[in-house]
Amino acid sequence: MRKLASIRKVDGIIPHDNADTLEIAAVGGWQVVVKKDSFKTGDLACFCEVDSFLPIKPEYEFLRKGCFKKMPDGSEGFRLKTIKLRGVLSQGLLLPLSILPPTVTVGEGDDVTELLGVTKYEKPIPAELNGEVLGAMPSFVPKTDEERIQNLDPSLYAGKTLYATEKLDGTSVTFYLKGGVNGTLGVCGRNWEYKETDNNTYWRAARQYELETKLKLLDGNIALQGELIGHGIQGNYYRLAKIEVYFFTAYDIEAGRRLPRPEFVNLIDKLGLKRVPDVEAKTTNYLEEANGMSTLNPTVEREGLVFRDEENTISLKAVSNLYLLKNE
Repeated sequence: MRKLASIRKVDGIIPHDNADTLEIAAVGGWQVVVKKDSFKTGDLACFCEVDSFLPIKPEYEFLRKGCFKKMPDGSEGFRLKTIKLRGVLSQGLLLPLSILPPTVTVGEGDDVTELLGVTKYEKPIPAELNGEVLGAMPSFVPKTDEERIQNLDPSLYAGKTLYATEKLDGTSVTFYLKGGVNGTLGVCGRNWEYKETDNNTYWRAARQYELETKLKLLDGNIALQGELIGHGIQGNYYRLAKIEVYFFTAYDIEAGRRLPRPEFVNLIDKLGLKRVPDVEAKTTNYLEEANGMSTLNPTVEREGLVFRDEENTISLKAVSNLYLLKNE
């Protein structure tokens, strides 16, 4: 479970060249613009990541002007996203420990998401992606969220040989089959498994790519995970004429592992499916490499890059800050 709000150490304070009353706090791989003299290097503070949705409370009212959001279900809150403050990138929110109840004792790394009432901001789901829910996404298939590189200890990936693929702007989808040729296809979005209906876009994609037939050819327990993009999905960022699925993971359900890259590539090619685009990228500055134009449509910024090792045991994402500033 992602820690949207946690206790983090302020790694450094940098002057803000364009504002005498502001400074830049470095927190792990993030930078946050803060009021001058609010924090000093070494302080512990509550850090709320981008995508946090803070409740309507007096202590958060200072966010109303730029962050207030009313959701389709009527709920209200303050959404944190990537912004520029006086020309400097700022991601997230840094709060003093005094924001916590006085009876609470915390240490570095502690999760305070629930204590602060923070939830994850989710974009409203288009009607085409809604459907009759069978239940939560099965526990035998891992969810597709990669960790942002800003939250990871560099020692986890330093010195590793990683390959890069384009992170696509759509919605994640999982197709799985258990029971081989006698099994039935399961279709899931990010969090839910859906019953087959004529108008559900996830199932339309399954039929379009004949995935039940293709997975039965493998005679095993396999899940394919990818990004569903195109008409009716997230504003059709790539301006495609129809829906398409680009796959990034094949998961062996019985063995409980992602297939290594060579096996994954062979499998997807054998089934006649599409893989997320490979991208040549250096691994010296992941966030800089994340910036660039999309392979699918060179007129738009790519959302970012996903980096993995050949065994698919390491997986992290670097989201393009240029994309975030334009599209969040």
